Amino acid sequence: MGLNFQRNIENFICEKCGFEVEGSGYTNHCPKCLWSKHVDIHPGDRLSHCGGLMKPSRIEGKTGEWVIVHQCERCGHNKRNKVDVSDDFDQVIKLTSVPANEANS
Repeated sequence: MGLNFQRNIENFICEKCGFEVEGSGYTNHCPKCLWSKHVDIHPGDRLSHCGGLMKPSRIEGKTGEWVIVHQCERCGHNKRNKVDVSDDFDQVIKLTSVPANEANS
């Protein structure tokens, strides 16, 4: 974790699918639908004023080291988040088949 990381243990309801997420302090997206919300400038700081929903646009990396690339639907900001063991693996697999040039369409 970087020097700017601030751990916040927060539960939340996913604004995309309504799933009740139990946060661990490292939770940065819904484990059911994989969507996120643009709330941070640096992980955990809650200083972004955007507040847009962040679409899981594609998966990068290799097995065991996968990262979800989220793109904010409001401002276009991209953020990379590690795939977590609690994430819906079927949703992760669906993202692996999205070609990089189609991910933002």
